[in-house]
Amino acid sequence: MPQPARRPVGTVTRGTTNPNRLRRVDRWMGYALGGLLRSAPDPPVVVDLGYGASPVTVLELADRLGTVRSDVRVVGVEIDPERVRRGAPLADPPRVDFALGGFEVPLPAGLGTGVRPTVVRAFNVLRQYAEPEVAPAWAQMVGRLAPGGALVEGTCDELGRLAAWVDVRRGENGEPTPRTLTISLRLAGLDAPSVVAERLPKVLIHRNVPGERVHTFLTALDRAWERAAPLASFGARQRFVATARSLREEGWPVRGGAARWRLGELTVDWAAVAPG
Repeated sequence: MPQPARRPVGTVTRGTTNPNRLRRVDRWMGYALGGLLRSAPDPPVVVDLGYGASPVTVLELADRLGTVRSDVRVVGVEIDPERVRRGAPLADPPRVDFALGGFEVPLPAGLGTGVRPTVVRAFNVLRQYAEPEVAPAWAQMVGRLAPGGALVEGTCDELGRLAAWVDVRRGENGEPTPRTLTISLRLAGLDAPSVVAERLPKVLIHRNVPGERVHTFLTALDRAWERAAPLASFGARQRFVATARSLREEGWPVRGGAARWRLGELTVDWAAVAPG
């Protein structure tokens, strides 16, 4: 298996992972990035960066995105050589492969010279970094993307019941440009949607304080959830649909519709939550 020419960029994560931990973001990627994958002129490459101690999320991503485009190629990239060796027996190139690396996002030589990833997913990777380190890491990852490609960077809890992520693209001058924030919640037993605050991406997690946009957003989300309490007798899904609709009526740039909201998923334009 090829090694990167230089030392991988980044530090080793805790590596915690579980089967289906990333199912919420997998599902969103198939929906929101499906058009991007289907329109790629060549078989698209999707990178699962920092997949952790087990390669399970790499294999799950390949299976799920394979229903969007059958020739999708998924590469698990890890900075820990032992984790790469652990995944190697499960490789099935070019459909699934593994590589040693970090934010420089190397790809196996077998994919061809000049190939760039259409999508890079980095989940539960930047959580251990300091906030000022986010922008340089984003810049390195989006710099590796194919034209029009997407970086999906976020965090979730250990069981995948709470998750939040940012859709980041490459701007006109090559700079990382966030487009949206998505939160995804297990609605059964949900007390307040703002519980997702503990799983916000690093770029936002320390900004959940009065005066910051993300705090204002989560406060409005909780209030809308409270107002929708009478619909709880019809189920948590109906209550969350009403919550999302109420936010949109208030002027929040909420994307999607009831089909997404019923999943406990809510996407807003980045400008509405961007750090002040």
